[in-house]
Amino acid sequence: MAIVQGGKAARTDFVRLARFDSVDLLRAHLHSGRTHQIRVHLASVGHPVIGDDTYGGGGGRKLAALPPRRHFLHAAWLRFVHPVTGGVVDLRSPLPPDLRHSLAVLSGMPELESTHDPLDVFGFYQLPDGQPG
Repeated sequence: MAIVQGGKAARTDFVRLARFDSVDLLRAHLHSGRTHQIRVHLASVGHPVIGDDTYGGGGGRKLAALPPRRHFLHAAWLRFVHPVTGGVVDLRSPLPPDLRHSLAVLSGMPELESTHDPLDVFGFYQLPDGQPG
């Protein structure tokens, strides 16, 4: 997958939630659903996902205390309008233990490992208008 002239359109908006010594914690809002979209878009601007061997972020795996063949990417929040009922569907999946550990290492905040959902600490679930999701 790559960004190429004449390729299929894809749009991702990123919000920086936190800046650490060597990495940033981002929330991605996908407006399209292309294969590897987040990974391709970040790599295209020189900021690949940590641990992503395919798109250039594999070297950061040791820094982030990630296990082999693991990258720091997680679908923590999916929110959409149900096509039949019209109601908002809001699905959340807290970070798994390996990513909680990695976030604790990267942030220098060891207490994040014991937090049920450390993304709450960084305002991950805030909507663009500042309202909680």
